[in-house]
Amino acid sequence: MSAYFATCPKGLEYLLRDELVALGAADVREVLAGVHFSGTLETAYRACLWSRLASRVLLPLAEFDAATDDALYAGVQSIDWSTHLAAHATLAVDAGTAMSKLTHSQFIAQRVKDAVVDQFRQRDGSRPGVDTEEPDVRINLRLRRDRATLSLDLAGSPLHRRGWREVQGEAPLKENLAAAMLLRARWPEMYAQGGALLDPMCGSGTLLIEGALMVADVAPGMRRDYFGFLGWQQHDIALWRGLLEEARQRADAGLRAMRSCFFGSDADARMVQTAKRNAQEAGVAGFFTLDKHDALHVSPPPGVTAGLVITNPPYGERLGERDEMPRLYRALGETLRARFAGWRAAVLAGDAELGRAMPLRADKKYALYNGALETVLLLFELHARDETPREAKPLSAGAQMLKNRLEKNTKHLRKRLEREGIHCWRAYDQDMPEYAAAIDVYGNAKGDIWLHVQEYRAPAEIPAETARQRLREIVRVAGEVFGVSRDRIALKTRERGKGGSKYGHFDQRGEFIEVEEGGLGFLVNLTDYLDTGLFLDHRLVRAKLRELANGRRFLNLFAYTATASVYAAAGGARDTTSVDLSGTYLDWASRNLALNGFSGTKHRLMQADAMEFLQRDRERYGLIYVDPPTFSNSKRAEDFDVQRDHVRLLMACAERLASDGTIVFSNNFRRFILDRNALEERFQIEDWSVASIPFDFARRSDIHGCWLLRLHRADAEVNPWSTARIKK
Repeated sequence: MSAYFATCPKGLEYLLRDELVALGAADVREVLAGVHFSGTLETAYRACLWSRLASRVLLPLAEFDAATDDALYAGVQSIDWSTHLAAHATLAVDAGTAMSKLTHSQFIAQRVKDAVVDQFRQRDGSRPGVDTEEPDVRINLRLRRDRATLSLDLAGSPLHRRGWREVQGEAPLKENLAAAMLLRARWPEMYAQGGALLDPMCGSGTLLIEGALMVADVAPGMRRDYFGFLGWQQHDIALWRGLLEEARQRADAGLRAMRSCFFGSDADARMVQTAKRNAQEAGVAGFFTLDKHDALHVSPPPGVTAGLVITNPPYGERLGERDEMPRLYRALGETLRARFAGWRAAVLAGDAELGRAMPLRADKKYALYNGALETVLLLFELHARDETPREAKPLSAGAQMLKNRLEKNTKHLRKRLEREGIHCWRAYDQDMPEYAAAIDVYGNAKGDIWLHVQEYRAPAEIPAETARQRLREIVRVAGEVFGVSRDRIALKTRERGKGGSKYGHFDQRGEFIEVEEGGLGFLVNLTDYLDTGLFLDHRLVRAKLRELANGRRFLNLFAYTATASVYAAAGGARDTTSVDLSGTYLDWASRNLALNGFSGTKHRLMQADAMEFLQRDRERYGLIYVDPPTFSNSKRAEDFDVQRDHVRLLMACAERLASDGTIVFSNNFRRFILDRNALEERFQIEDWSVASIPFDFARRSDIHGCWLLRLHRADAEVNPWSTARIKK
């Protein structure tokens, strides 16, 4: 068994994870833009041949520190390259770097190549050549925080290149993204039920061809004539030929059994011809009907009553003008609603705004990346217009009481919410013990509303079925009170079992919504994680940071999604530094900052353990925000307990604080006791806990604590770095 890593576009990680499990992979673990797995060489070959979602399959060879080019060179030379590469063969090197002292990827690639070539030259005077297109061996080097991961690229070239595409349109859709769209829309299930596949803007035919190859059980890599392992010294030719023969037999059987149920059209006659040629090259042209006509005049094919309409309309980025796009999306939605009742539809919208232009309510949404563009996949179940909804059952007496309470809460708070411009707030917090949940409202100035319902542990004497029924009533009542459809209500439930309760598995939609707080925009994910990305109880803490930030350098430790950094930047901070151990959260943080126009070198994102960062950093900050978890046992950092370790943490922050600076310290451990005896030797401490609790959290006034810490004058004299001095 060996360890491997399959890369993929962001948004495809969970689909790729499931696909690799189905291909026989073990120890499967998804991370941002890829999946770790283990298996035999056959597993890796199968991934290269059969994965419809992966971009590359990497075989890691070594990990080593590489803070200098000499260390990098030595680490590469520590591998015996004769076991991987013949002396007369060719190689290429792909390199990437992030948060490291070596910052130039081309220089890194050159040093890796030199190390390999020099090893051969030193051994017998021979040397491999370089071929950047189709080398015998492609080496992949990733440098992150001065730590290098060196791998062989078994794919050799991106796996989305299937080998059937002759030409493509101006805005091509990558094949693995097309496969993800089809899987999210449950196309194989629809095909098995007798449905058809229709693309009214088919372009070069990518979605239709991928859909056909998928249900025909044709391996996506079967038509490729190049893989990175073919020139590898450890390539098992017999094993590979056997897998290819198996794939050919499966493809023959699948194509013989496939139905002619693929329909495409495009307004551009040239693209229709391109799609036909690509379908012929892929071996599926006989199952296709392709015509030239406008998408807004498309109708179900004669005799076809159900299926999937799937399409990738232009976004206004490269094709057409942005101002024209909402009109197109609106007309497309009207066409689907009017003519395709009983069908399912999947539309890859250029962004959420274009998606909202469609006069249809999406049943599901998924964030996907088309190259560098973040897009949203919208899924619709298309119903007939005259379809009347079922009459709702009357509310139970308890549910009616709950509805009355929720309406009373909302009426009581509405004027204040409008006056203070608050769009994200807590509407209900177990006000009635028998309905044990919190209901949070997430919205924006446009009037969009989503609800986040989080179940609390029900009393032990309440039967599980009764608790489940009450939870269903909470969701129904909340939807009625706020006028929100079920697809805009996220529900977090607890699993009950031995050892108490815990939150169960979450959806993995990759779906982000844009909400507003304090005049700023934030991306929130209501389904994938326990927390949404915006802690509503810290609303006033963030406002305090904006008030204190003007002209100061701002440090955000345990930054999470960097909402505090956005506030500080909006308050006039000279620069911001956001530190978190999670690459996923830092990516989220980057998007939050960019959403509000804060990007570039003035806004640093550092992937690091907070204590480790404080020990190595030498900068001074006029404002430091510290909001640590209650505890953490991450494998990438030492264990942390906020009660045990907060003094050590705050003392380390003091070393980075300007003499007239402020530390804002908060945490959500309800039994937390600040160690004043240890801290007052160094700090003036202001307990700001009561003032930091928003009015909508009054029922849980202990939900968090907050303190403002400033250096004593004597310590400030020892530590003379003032905000004024930093400005100079």
